[in-house]
Amino acid sequence: MSWSLSEALETVRAFVASGGPVLLAIAVLTFILWTLIFERIWFYRSSLRRLVKNTVDAWDSRAERKSWNAHQIRAAMVSRISDSIRANLDMIGTITALCPLFGLLGTVSGMIEVFNVLATTGGADAKSMAGGVKQATIPTMAGMVAAISGVFGGTIVNQIAEREAQLLEDHLTMDH
Repeated sequence: MSWSLSEALETVRAFVASGGPVLLAIAVLTFILWTLIFERIWFYRSSLRRLVKNTVDAWDSRAERKSWNAHQIRAAMVSRISDSIRANLDMIGTITALCPLFGLLGTVSGMIEVFNVLATTGGADAKSMAGGVKQATIPTMAGMVAAISGVFGGTIVNQIAEREAQLLEDHLTMDH
């Protein structure tokens, strides 16, 4: 069991080494991205229900809901919960947009390595040039995969946020 774990860790280490230091940055960004996505999903499934229930109960306990003041109180309640619903969504979008940019940074650093080999060997060392090309393509691929997964996860949490914000507004009726 420990041999296969150490073998797996060695394979991951070799992959990261072949992609250069930018690959570590992409991995950290991807970890943060999915931590934020899972935090939002956890919030929507647990804490949000209690916040909405407390807000609806507070609104329903009001005797008067038709005046201008009541409209302003309702707007403030919706705004307060909507801020909680939309927390971290901008950060998820920003990290999703950064992932391919870090991939491009890896591409540039890998191509610099290729040009360095070309300059020092005159193009005679194809194996070293291939290492630079490998270092250029792996971060690009990793950045794109991270961004695609972020678009997928971000779309899900954005749809849930929009639905929950709309449901909150629908629950705060102004019928009295």
